[in-house]
Amino acid sequence: MPAFASRLARLAALVVLGLTTTLATIDTADARRAGSGGFSSFGSRGSKTFNAPAPTNTAPGTAAPIERSMSPKPAQPSTAAPNAAAQSRNTGGLFGSFGKSMLGGLLLGGLIGMMFGGGFGGMAGLFGMLLQVALIGGLIMLAMRFFASRNQQTPATAGGPSLRQNNSFGQRDQATAFKMPNLGGGMAAPVAPITKALEIDGPDFDRFEELLTSVQEAYGREDYAALRRVATPEAMSYLAEELGENATNGVRNSVKDVKLLQGDLSEAWSEDGTDYATVAMRYESIDVMVDRASGKVVAGNPDQLSENTEIWTFARKRGGDWLLSAIQSVN
Repeated sequence: MPAFASRLARLAALVVLGLTTTLATIDTADARRAGSGGFSSFGSRGSKTFNAPAPTNTAPGTAAPIERSMSPKPAQPSTAAPNAAAQSRNTGGLFGSFGKSMLGGLLLGGLIGMMFGGGFGGMAGLFGMLLQVALIGGLIMLAMRFFASRNQQTPATAGGPSLRQNNSFGQRDQATAFKMPNLGGGMAAPVAPITKALEIDGPDFDRFEELLTSVQEAYGREDYAALRRVATPEAMSYLAEELGENATNGVRNSVKDVKLLQGDLSEAWSEDGTDYATVAMRYESIDVMVDRASGKVVAGNPDQLSENTEIWTFARKRGGDWLLSAIQSVN
C-alpha cells in the first residue's frame, strides 16, 4: 500500500508538472507567431508607388505591392493605444507573467523535492502544497483587486464637481481646453503632388518594348553599364543587388530570345516634372539559371521558351528618355 501511494503521488506530480510547463510556455508560444515572405517587386511609381495599378486585359489580376522602394510610405495610424491595451490584457489577472512565474517556481520546487523523496512528502505533502498555492494565489488576487479599485477612483476637487463636469464648452479634456494659441508656427502636413493625365502614343510603346528586351538581356549578361543606361538609379540598385546575390550563390541568370506577346497601358501621368507610364506586358524568353563554374544549367530549360506576365513602370524627365523605374509581378 505505501508503494502504491508513492506511485500515485509521483503520477500526480508529473501531471501537475505538465500543467506548470504549459503555463510557463503560453507567452513563448504567442511570441513565436510570425510570417515570412520574399520580395516580389521593387522600384518607384512616384506618388502611386504603394497604390495598385489599374487592371488590364494583359494582367487582369492584382499586382503584387511594391515592397522595396526608396519612396516614403504613407503615414500609418498610430497603434500605441491598442498595443498598450493588448499588453495590459496579456499581463493582467491572477495568471499574468508574475503569477505564472511564482506558481511555476512553487510547483516545480515542491514537485522535484517530492519525486526525489524530500520536499513536501508524499500525498499529504502534495495536498498541502496545493493548499499553500491556493492561499498565496488568493492573497495576490485580493491585493491586485485592491490596487485596481484605488487606481479607478477619480480624485474629487475641493469646490465640488470636477471642472470637466461643469465645462460649458462640452466634453473637452484639459489638453484642448488649455491649448496655446497658434502663432503661425508648426509643421505643415505634406502636400500630395499634383498629377496630370499623360497621353501615350506609338513611339512610346515602341520604346517600352525595346526596354523590355534591353533590360532582360543586359541582366542576363550581368552588364552593369548597360543597365545604368536603361534603368533609373533606384531600379539599377535593386537589379545590381539581385545580380550580387546570384554571384554569391555561385550562379548566373541567363536570359535570351525575349519577345513581347501582348501589352496594355495601365495608367500614365505626370507629377513634379516626371512622366510615368505603367504597362502590363506578357512576354516569352529562355530563362535559365547556370552554374558559374561549370556552366551547367541548374534551373530552367535552355531549349524551351517560358512565358511571364509582369507590370513595368517607366519614367522620364521632361525632355529625357524613358527608363525602367519599377517591376511588379502579377498575383
